[in-house]
Amino acid sequence: MEIRDRLFIDGSWVKPSGDELIDVIDSDTEEVFAKVPRGTSQDANRAVEAARAAFDSWAATSADERGKYLLRINEGIMARMNQLSETISKEVGTPLGFSQFIQVSIPATTFSDMSTRATDYEFEETIGNSLVVKEPRGVVAAITPWNYPLHQIAAKVAPALLAGCTVVLKPADLAPVNAYILADIMEEVGLPAGVFNLVTGPGTEIGEAMVKHPDVDMISFTGSTPVGSRVALELGGKSATVLLDDVFDGAELEAKAISDALFWCYLNSGQTCIAQTRLLVPKAKLSEVEDRVAEETAGYAIGSPFDPANRVGPLVFKKQQERVRDYIRIGKDEGAKLLTGGDEMPDHLEKGYYVKPTVFTEVDQNMRIAQEEIFGPVLSIIAYDNEKDAIEIANNSSYGLSGSVWSSDNDHAIKVAKQIRTGQVEVNGGMFNPTAPFGGYKKSGYGRELGKYGLEDFLEIKSLQLP
Repeated sequence: MEIRDRLFIDGSWVKPSGDELIDVIDSDTEEVFAKVPRGTSQDANRAVEAARAAFDSWAATSADERGKYLLRINEGIMARMNQLSETISKEVGTPLGFSQFIQVSIPATTFSDMSTRATDYEFEETIGNSLVVKEPRGVVAAITPWNYPLHQIAAKVAPALLAGCTVVLKPADLAPVNAYILADIMEEVGLPAGVFNLVTGPGTEIGEAMVKHPDVDMISFTGSTPVGSRVALELGGKSATVLLDDVFDGAELEAKAISDALFWCYLNSGQTCIAQTRLLVPKAKLSEVEDRVAEETAGYAIGSPFDPANRVGPLVFKKQQERVRDYIRIGKDEGAKLLTGGDEMPDHLEKGYYVKPTVFTEVDQNMRIAQEEIFGPVLSIIAYDNEKDAIEIANNSSYGLSGSVWSSDNDHAIKVAKQIRTGQVEVNGGMFNPTAPFGGYKKSGYGRELGKYGLEDFLEIKSLQLP
């Protein structure tokens, strides 16, 4: 068992104010595999004070020098690929192959991308007689979730550090060990004391202390919509995959579209904010789609994240498993047709927080399973009458984070994608881009992460009017 009994504050591993530890559970075995401190508001305050003391010096460091630190952090992450991916597979349940590719490689890319922006980004520009300078906001309180733990940390910490901000990180209690490995890397690369600080513990105490502290200049939060409310927010989603009529003109495109829709629904056991959990299809093609979806879903092997044959691992903890099973029961009660899956434990598994990949069809767009974020491997197939109807259904959501559009005509797909009110839309299988802006409309959040726009969230803009 791995025991981390210190917090990383002001460049050192320090004893927390209390002695209590938090159990970190392996979501496959349901056993404790690590322990971290249950920090207190006193620890959070110490970390904020350290970040404030370090701010002026770090802000005065050149962007080029800050970028060099970020590149070394990227190298440190890649050197610890196996350790990080195995840790996150235990914490979250992500199959190991996906952990390596998504849970570790993408965060590493975020740090390297920000390192290149140290020289590419214009921190000063002239507009008429004004010199516009972009300055760091100050001390950033970063509060991150458990589903893509290192990715969400990198999306906040990398641009904040490049901007010249100092950071206090509070990772999710369910997946904190990867943050400790990152802190090890921060120490190894010689990041100046107080620039990055790590405090673990309950959000009700640590998060609240950070939010209320007068020396915190910005709060960057990713988590559930009810919890999030000075802030940049990345919250929930209920994204739609729209299959337009002409997708069905060719079997190859149809098969690719359905495979992509299922991948984005079942990725990370559905514990993905951009999960495409609504599949919109023409009414005339509903039966055909049902057959294809049922057949392909049957091929999603479920089990231990360390078995390469499995594509679906466990959910993160018992409460989440129960929540998803409750939604499956709600779907049945609402009158949706259960096409495959269900709320029972998979027959071949005796333990672990598993939920079968589940598909409902004949779903009304106003049912709870079509409106509320389930955060599990549950797909709702919704039939539409015409293209206008499809767009209206896609937009009939309080969320607006992601989605996709499929058409045999790329320009047609782009035209429809522009009418969907979300922060990003995948067009005909376009790949996720970790250097492009990421964020949502409506209840899916405020502000943007990643790339140039993610950096700008951590900058204040000042105009100097020159003679």
